[in-house]
Amino acid sequence: MKTITLTPDANGMVDWPTLSNDKKSVVTIGAFDGMHQGHQAVIRRVVELAGKEQSFSVVVLFDPRPALVHGYAAGHDGQEPPAGMADTQALTGVDERLRAISALDVDYTLIVRYTLAFAAKSYRFFLGQMVGKLGMRTLVLGSDAAMGAKREGDVRAIRNLALATGVFQLDVVDDLGPGETRVPMNAKPAMPTEYGEPKDPLEGATKAERRAWSKKHQAKAVRVWSSTNVRYLLGQGRIKDADAILGHAHAVEGTVVHGEERGRTIGFPTANLSENVQGYLPVDGVYAGWIIDLGERSVDAGPHADGVSREYDSSSIDARTAEHSPYRWPAAISIGTKPTFNEATGLHERVVEAYAVTDDWLDLYGHAVRVEFAGFLRPQVKFGSADELVAELKRNVEETKTLTA
Repeated sequence: MKTITLTPDANGMVDWPTLSNDKKSVVTIGAFDGMHQGHQAVIRRVVELAGKEQSFSVVVLFDPRPALVHGYAAGHDGQEPPAGMADTQALTGVDERLRAISALDVDYTLIVRYTLAFAAKSYRFFLGQMVGKLGMRTLVLGSDAAMGAKREGDVRAIRNLALATGVFQLDVVDDLGPGETRVPMNAKPAMPTEYGEPKDPLEGATKAERRAWSKKHQAKAVRVWSSTNVRYLLGQGRIKDADAILGHAHAVEGTVVHGEERGRTIGFPTANLSENVQGYLPVDGVYAGWIIDLGERSVDAGPHADGVSREYDSSSIDARTAEHSPYRWPAAISIGTKPTFNEATGLHERVVEAYAVTDDWLDLYGHAVRVEFAGFLRPQVKFGSADELVAELKRNVEETKTLTA
């Protein structure tokens, strides 16, 4: 897969590359946050049609997420978010999205920096650019897609434009998942109070009970296969439900740094992740999952030059993350503020720690790691002593072995 980074100018204009003077393109557009099964279905359709039409398969990938840009502008007098601002609501970082897109055998991914000036362009103008510059002859979208100024370019409007102009076709991938669900309008992460994977609060509910719950929580309808729903589930500790939508284990990535090293003193040395974690952190709690050593953190060479095509190769990361990789270990994962010790230490920062279930000593300091989540074990609890904590951690390790077997 080739990647090209593109930054709009101050007027929102993009210098789109010419991929070929002869070969046409099948294109899809979006942020693809999480790369859940709905996203995968859309991109697979792009690749399928491109093969049939002997065209390039092209993904136009927005970064940062449009929701971050517009949300920041709404609270900061129409200003753009600062360059490099952490997006704590993003399910996945750009690197993980690129790996997932590459795995689907896409020819080109165009990474477009999403700006307010770019967003202000009409969907008609934008699609005209896709046709004229990228040779787009087929546009593939999900059924709830919308683009352009004020999101006026929904599927109906784009279909009418395609029929009126005759220069491209619209192919809509209907929601292949289990339909819609309802998510509280202003849902906040809420740590479960019980041990074990939380259940769907509406499981087994009657229609009347569902309506009452929806009214109480001001819930809105969203597709089950949606980034919004995945984010909500992770915020409730419902890891298995989130993983089912993603089609893979939800994960975060970061660099291992030195922590308090208290875990080593009680027989449970943990890998502590740095603050700049890539990916959405589930709600505080203890989880079962895996930790994967991605290798020593390389020095970032800085932003890629605009418009330069680069061959994207994720083979080394793919080998490390593979199911039977020697760099993968089951792990008991803790997210929270260490309630058993924070009064004594005075430290209340939210931290991510992973205890690798292995007899070998792992020196991962300075390494990039991937932490994958398989299930929720328990809430964060303040224990009366270190011995009580150790006893509980031993139980958590056994549960982790079961869930990751």
